[in-house]
Amino acid sequence: MTTPLHPPALGPNDDLITLGGGCFWCTEAVFLRVKGVLSVESGYTNGQVSNPTYEQVCSGNTGHAEVVRVRFDPQVVSLTDLLQVFFTIHDPTTLNRQGADVGTQYRSGIYYRRPEQLAEIRQVMDDAQRAHGGKVVTELQPEQNYWPAEAYHQDYFAHHPEQGYCAFVVAPKVDKFLMKFKELVKDEAST
Repeated sequence: MTTPLHPPALGPNDDLITLGGGCFWCTEAVFLRVKGVLSVESGYTNGQVSNPTYEQVCSGNTGHAEVVRVRFDPQVVSLTDLLQVFFTIHDPTTLNRQGADVGTQYRSGIYYRRPEQLAEIRQVMDDAQRAHGGKVVTELQPEQNYWPAEAYHQDYFAHHPEQGYCAFVVAPKVDKFLMKFKELVKDEAST
């Protein structure tokens, strides 16, 4: 049985944000490449079921969103930088869908752990609203009922780069990040 990380083990200078940008394979693959990101865990949040399975979440009946929990060093990468990457690598204007992935589990969401993060999050969300003509549907809520996804979902893109979804959906999002945010890409030695 998987147990939730409440709260996860954080170092004295670490921070945490949980992001839903469609399929967690995509968002995980990108954030693992961001300098200052210490770990990324695929999981499920803000639903009603304890310890849901992937199949349960995909049914759309648990209320959970597919998310990544990003632990980062704010002295290396800011929450603002992470959120700017987030708003670039997914479409925050489509309700409950990312491309062909449709359902409430694929909603765009920012799930915070500390109220102190709210001012910074709201500023980036306001900027995203302006950039997208007021069409951003990203939800902003405290993280609740978070559960890690099954082990086979963790680091999925690295283990299955030739799989069709990875090659045609995940890889272009990674490439978009690498081209647009060169200053935030981890050095090869630190990956």
